[in-house]
Amino acid sequence: MASSSSSSSDDLAASTIDLALEEKIAANALGGGNGGAEEEAAAWEIDLSKLSIRSVVAQGYHGTLFRADYGGHDVAVKVLDWREDGYSTPEQIAHLRASLADLAAVWHSFEHPNVARFFGASMGTTDLNIPAAASAAGGGEQRNTGEKPPADRACCVVVEFLGGGTLKKYLIEHYRSKLPYGEVVRLALSMARGLSFLHANNIVHRDVKTENMLFLGGGGGGDLKIADFGVARVEARDPREMTGATGTVGYMAPEVLVGKPYNRKCDVYSFGICLWETYCCEMPFTFGLSVAEASAAVAQRGMRPPIPPCCPPAMARVMARCWDADPAARPEMEEVVRMLEALDTSNGGGMVAPGKMKKKKKTTKKKKNEEEKMPGCFCFFGRS
Repeated sequence: MASSSSSSSDDLAASTIDLALEEKIAANALGGGNGGAEEEAAAWEIDLSKLSIRSVVAQGYHGTLFRADYGGHDVAVKVLDWREDGYSTPEQIAHLRASLADLAAVWHSFEHPNVARFFGASMGTTDLNIPAAASAAGGGEQRNTGEKPPADRACCVVVEFLGGGTLKKYLIEHYRSKLPYGEVVRLALSMARGLSFLHANNIVHRDVKTENMLFLGGGGGGDLKIADFGVARVEARDPREMTGATGTVGYMAPEVLVGKPYNRKCDVYSFGICLWETYCCEMPFTFGLSVAEASAAVAQRGMRPPIPPCCPPAMARVMARCWDADPAARPEMEEVVRMLEALDTSNGGGMVAPGKMKKKKKTTKKKKNEEEKMPGCFCFFGRS
């Protein structure tokens, strides 16, 4: 699962595609035995004997993430040792099995330049060969013993390996210099087109954030792809079936924060926050707030990030429409794509870098000290 911690390693961030989904799909292994050998294999089940493990990328409580070759493709392989989490009831696990099996079947058929490719999964590990010599990616000490967890409680998920790092990391690297307006629009279109494709296939991501957008190549090069479908699901016909504070606090839509029923428009809200973050190269305005604090600010007081004066009006309108308090008033992602494609980037319009802004009126010493303590732009403006 893509970590929310800023201390995650670059390799880990670049490769943790859908790890939470893997854990939940792995619930099928409970009672699934050795990959369901006696049952007809699902279309998304893969042949583990074709995997060639190369190196260890990361290790966690639930298993190990490897980099491997699968039929000539560079892939990330999560070998998951599933154990009961102590929180989910049998009914909840059964629900996860049904909904996530549907999601795996749909994702397996996806082919889009802005959506991470899912190669398949296996509900057993009998045919998986993990060499004892598998070492840390990029060298370093050996981090794997070559041992496999019991096949009746483990699973293996194979996804596209994206080694270019996260959009979040890329934006942090440009905190001082900011991004050219054309680059902002390019990245925004990549996100928007990927989300539009998901929504057209009735998939709600539910955790849209810049940390879940990964580059295929380093330095911001190559395709930007939506990854980490850890809490994604097929959109329910009845919105009352989708409730609960799912996602990451700084990007959650008001209806999600307060536990109301929601639909794909929660992704549109989150995209609006990502768009602001990409333009400003700043952290989300709810940095450091708890769910309760964010709920009070966003849902009750209608607060949103401050749109900088240098932001072109057309871009500002896209942001404001996406994070509208009323889900019905937010545009579909298909419309967002059209709005972004219509933006004029020929005359600049990017965020002004620190030190290049016009001089402001003289502030008091107290006000100046308060501003210097702020690590980013975390102020609010109210919306009626």
